[in-house]
Amino acid sequence: MKASSDKMYDKYKDIDFADAKTVAETPHLAKLQAEAGGKSRITMRVDNDVLATFKARAEMLGGNYQTLMNDALKQFAQGFRLSDVVREAIHETWETSLTARPAGRGKKLR
Repeated sequence: MKASSDKMYDKYKDIDFADAKTVAETPHLAKLQAEAGGKSRITMRVDNDVLATFKARAEMLGGNYQTLMNDALKQFAQGFRLSDVVREAIHETWETSLTARPAGRGKKLR
């Protein structure tokens, strides 16, 4: 797994942000963050296999496992049933694996 799965990481990894102001010290950014609702830092315990699944899927999709977990929780909070969430995850994974397959190998799908 890469040091960071953030797509912008490589672009900014060598910049020194030691003197950068925090969001709270930048009124415009603080206002934007407050309007957007922001996020809350929490600590929660999850099963190791659940965490491993989200990390593996994030690595495969090139994203962040915490974002995937947040998206799954959002879907659940909006009333999606677990079967809907699982069905969507399988569908996305299936499409990703099909588009990643090298041309000319395997059977064609109809």
